[in-house]
Amino acid sequence: MRNSLWKVIVPVLSGLILLLLPVPQGLNANAWHYFALFVAVIMGLILEPLPAAALGFAGVTAAASIRLVAAKPDDAIKWALSGFSDTTVWLIFVAFMFTLGYEKTGLGKRIALVLVRFLGKKTLGLGYAVTLADLVLAPFMPSNTARSGGTIYPIVRNIPVLYGSQPGETARDIGSYIMWTAFAATCVTSSMFLTSLAPNVLAVSLVKKTLKLDITWSEWFLGFLPVGLILILTLPLLAYKIYPPVLKASEEVPEWAGRELAKMGRLSRNEVLMALLAILAVVLWIFGTKLLNAATVALLVFSLMLFTGIVTWEDVVGHKQAWNVLVWFGTLVPLADGLNKVGFVAWFAKAIANAMSGLSVTVMVLLLTAIFFTVHYMFASLTAHATALLPVFLAVSTGVPSIPVKIFSLLLCYTLGLMGILTPYATGPAPVYYGSGYIRRKEFWTLGLIFGVIYITALLAIGAPYLFTIYAR
Repeated sequence: MRNSLWKVIVPVLSGLILLLLPVPQGLNANAWHYFALFVAVIMGLILEPLPAAALGFAGVTAAASIRLVAAKPDDAIKWALSGFSDTTVWLIFVAFMFTLGYEKTGLGKRIALVLVRFLGKKTLGLGYAVTLADLVLAPFMPSNTARSGGTIYPIVRNIPVLYGSQPGETARDIGSYIMWTAFAATCVTSSMFLTSLAPNVLAVSLVKKTLKLDITWSEWFLGFLPVGLILILTLPLLAYKIYPPVLKASEEVPEWAGRELAKMGRLSRNEVLMALLAILAVVLWIFGTKLLNAATVALLVFSLMLFTGIVTWEDVVGHKQAWNVLVWFGTLVPLADGLNKVGFVAWFAKAIANAMSGLSVTVMVLLLTAIFFTVHYMFASLTAHATALLPVFLAVSTGVPSIPVKIFSLLLCYTLGLMGILTPYATGPAPVYYGSGYIRRKEFWTLGLIFGVIYITALLAIGAPYLFTIYAR
């Protein structure tokens, strides 16, 4: 009972302390009160006195009831429910449906068996296979939720089961390592290419509007290449050392996987249909971006899965995990967006910029980049982060004549994919992997912090000097 009680007290106390503190200069009381509520919810998500979805639901309801974000009651409830019209939220939901289709048809098991058959002697080998799969798809799929949550996850979700690793007591056998590696990899690949993450394209557009600078696909790729290569080549090994699996190797399992493949026989009708629908989704995600939104593609393929009998509506209704994540992320999106709407984000960014006046240009660039990366703890959307903060941070550079604006712009843009590693809500695929049950709450937050430090350190220690070498005159 005591263990549960402190989990309630700490979030409530965090919010109350902030409420009692004087409102900072330049910020209105309404924005400060909303920030106090937001901090209380985030502390609750970390400690989980209640399920995350319930906390998000309660938080957004409280904000709407007190009308902290919108003064009119009708506008307040529209804001509170706005997350359920967010395309990323539905991409996440459909990712779980794709997983269900792979499981029901047996296609996921078959693909997993093939991977294990050829790469399963070493767990580390599976980590590199998962990372490579994401890297190959990344340049062509601007939605990391579609790429990792909708394509990679439904397949790799079947691998741990082959080793007897299930959510719970046996999760750390191999499942936790595979899931974290897959998630960590997509955060790196999302920064490697201009076209591997939708907010990247938005960021380049904002740079052009704010600073009149063009960033081409090749400039983006070459500028991040040293950091990207080092992280991709070392990531599976880093995860292997920091979050080690219990099962390191198995000579017998690949042989067993071969026998299981033989038992499965030829592809069934539903396996073929699921494979064709998966290919359709990937093709439309890559080449159909001008015709269909990524979420529309996901819903279209999901509808075809229902019509072809791959999954039934009873399967969908009974998938508690998917509905839980839908409610959780659907409430976190407006909660994070509320910080921007009440003016807290703009005030915070300007306060940081003013505090740094007098520092050397290099130190200012590095610190601002690190702050831009770290404040993503307050966001549940990379797009919202870029929209709210990037113009503000870019505007800071216009007030300091000696700042190398091209280098600064690229560094800020490169953080967008990397910052997705920080929390279970930081980017679209995060709640998918968190919801798998293989990575516990405390582990996810701890690993997010560790890998977040690794990622931003690599960018600033390797990427920044490299960019200064290329662009500084």
